[in-house]
Amino acid sequence: MLDVRRLRILQHLAVYKTVAAAAEALQLTAPAVSQQLASLEREAGMPVVEKNGRTLRLTPAGELLVKHADVILGDLAAAEADLAALKGGRRGLIRVASFASAARTLMPLVYRLIAEHADEQARTLAVQLTVQEPDLAIAALGKRQTDVALAHSYTILPRDFPASSRHDVLMDDPVVLCLHPDHAQQLGLAPGQTADLTRFSREPWLTPAPETSCYDMIQRACGSAGFVPDIRVRSDDFAVLAALTAAGAGVALAPRLALPEHHGLSLHPLVSPVTRTLFTVIRNGTERRPDVHLLRTLMEQAASRLPGSAHSPEEA
Repeated sequence: MLDVRRLRILQHLAVYKTVAAAAEALQLTAPAVSQQLASLEREAGMPVVEKNGRTLRLTPAGELLVKHADVILGDLAAAEADLAALKGGRRGLIRVASFASAARTLMPLVYRLIAEHADEQARTLAVQLTVQEPDLAIAALGKRQTDVALAHSYTILPRDFPASSRHDVLMDDPVVLCLHPDHAQQLGLAPGQTADLTRFSREPWLTPAPETSCYDMIQRACGSAGFVPDIRVRSDDFAVLAALTAAGAGVALAPRLALPEHHGLSLHPLVSPVTRTLFTVIRNGTERRPDVHLLRTLMEQAASRLPGSAHSPEEA
């Protein structure tokens, strides 16, 4: 019979790729992990990992076992959550990884909702926040370094989520073209009027850095409009991009929530709309933890209060 503890070790090896890294994450010694791995292979009757240079990779048998492990360990997490709910308790700390604009706009509302909650026990909910890009946040979730990841995808740049996780839509955030008000007036664009990107093929562009998904979104949007943007400024700080656009340095595309409140810009939705969808991502089984369930509910409430956004509580 397969041992659940060994399946957990294999699951960690699938993520961390080496015995040493998996052992550190599990707070075990490397020899102990190797011993348990050897026992698992005896139980399975075939190898579950193989060498791949300096790392390990799963064999077909290992991949099969990890798929089952995700379900089994998710069910165990759900059972633990149900017991916690039955006892009426909540765990003391939830680790959240969020991209910057959600950390700046959504999370302050979440903290406020916790502090003002009518349930005294709910007010004891402790949230530890780390700002990370979605790819890093989802990787941290897989490594069990965080409990809830806030991630996003664009309509023209969809995202794949791990099979071992559950993702739910929080809200839709429109992408807007940012112009200096005088520039918009010269083009005959009233505030809030839709803009055709083809009219901006010769403009200087301000974008985030190439390693961000927003940069990829801009490249795709401009490519669909038939041009490659002439990038003059790169910054991962949307406040910088907004300030420089307001100073007449060029034009920018940005999700509405990413922009500071007092931006001094003329904002325009696109003729061919682009939307950024915000998600909560959690490991399978943990959605029934009372504290995680409460936090996700508060995140939905916070999302519904954000101005200029479309809230959607439907499951992804």
